[in-house]
Amino acid sequence: MRTAEPRPVTRQSAPLPRTSPVDPGRWPDVAAAPTSSFARTAVTASVLRRTLERLPLDVRFADGGSAGLGGPVLDIHDPRAFFGRIGGQGLVGFGESYMAGEWDAPDLVGVLTVFAGNAARLIPAPLQRLRGLWALRKPDAQLNTPDGARDNVSSHYDLSNELFALFLDDTLSYSSAVFRGFPAGWDLLAAAQHRKIDRLLDLAEVGEGSEVLEIGTGWGELAVRAAARGARVTSLTLSREQRALALERVAAAGLADRVDVQLCDYRDSRGRYDAVVSVEMVEAVGREFWPEYFRTIDARLVSGGRAVLQAITMPHDRMLAMRNTYTWIQKYIFPGGLLPSVEAVAETVRDHTGLRTVRRDGYGGHYAETLRLWRERFTERAEEVEALGFDETFRRMWTLYLAYSEAGFRSGYLDVQQYLFTKEDV
Repeated sequence: MRTAEPRPVTRQSAPLPRTSPVDPGRWPDVAAAPTSSFARTAVTASVLRRTLERLPLDVRFADGGSAGLGGPVLDIHDPRAFFGRIGGQGLVGFGESYMAGEWDAPDLVGVLTVFAGNAARLIPAPLQRLRGLWALRKPDAQLNTPDGARDNVSSHYDLSNELFALFLDDTLSYSSAVFRGFPAGWDLLAAAQHRKIDRLLDLAEVGEGSEVLEIGTGWGELAVRAAARGARVTSLTLSREQRALALERVAAAGLADRVDVQLCDYRDSRGRYDAVVSVEMVEAVGREFWPEYFRTIDARLVSGGRAVLQAITMPHDRMLAMRNTYTWIQKYIFPGGLLPSVEAVAETVRDHTGLRTVRRDGYGGHYAETLRLWRERFTERAEEVEALGFDETFRRMWTLYLAYSEAGFRSGYLDVQQYLFTKEDV
């Protein structure tokens, strides 16, 4: 399937800056930027200004300066703070600068798509080679040990079931849908999510009497759909909030006797299954634990069993460059996560399991559309998000996360794969 082309964009007036101050108690690193030396800020400004000059952007500085070759508008309201944060915190600083309201973009996805499409050359090659000296390192606390994984999962998925329900469709599926065509509409999203789930279950040959292990429950839609086919499903999650709602949804579907939702780390799973299904879970496993994750899948399958995964992937060279870097996404959205590359998945499966890769299908353009629908819905329901207790800084953070992700797929920097692995008869 082909990746969607970036959306056509038009020049628009800059949005209004932040309307409220940042709460320093909740967002200390956004309210007061970590200090960066004058020299480091000056060097960062010089390097980034030269980079911006070569990009298809219309960069407008508050002092009246400009840069870029023309394209989506990037308004930098506070250049000193913007360059200072990036100089001191790199990618983390770039995101925190947006959360603080120091820069804006009328077409946020358009600007981020330009950055994503040029990711490999945003930083000059000599500085790339010195990444180990200037890039922030991932904190040990985010390592996905059994205890660390519980904390990492909880920080995102236990935010609020009501929050996710505001921007997800009625299936509460938090992964890429599969559409019949583009552009996609909100009224088509639930059907597109069912199409994705049914395709995964078909690949796994889930039917009457199948014993299925699901690693990563979400809010239970795949488990319900598998059980409706006559399967018995054991579903694993580390999120208490997700488990509670998934159990409610399973019971409401009249399938409580066929679905067992457990608060359980994949490493502690037991038993043998005809099929293992895991949707966008490997991204949260952490590079150090990819071998154990795939060995677990192998160990849980009966001879002749089938494993089906849906996974977000990034280019292999960028994965290698980023594998030890601490990013804004890891600090604020998915602690401990790292997207694998297609090559990394292939190498891990080959070197650590007896599984055979039967097929792999990529459909990144579908994820771009899924994220657009989520982002638009989130924006439309901003007042309801606020009513749940999520402040303006959170809303800017979440908007950047959704736009950042959409841009990755629109540029082709990110892709999403559906894998089928089989365990050969022995």
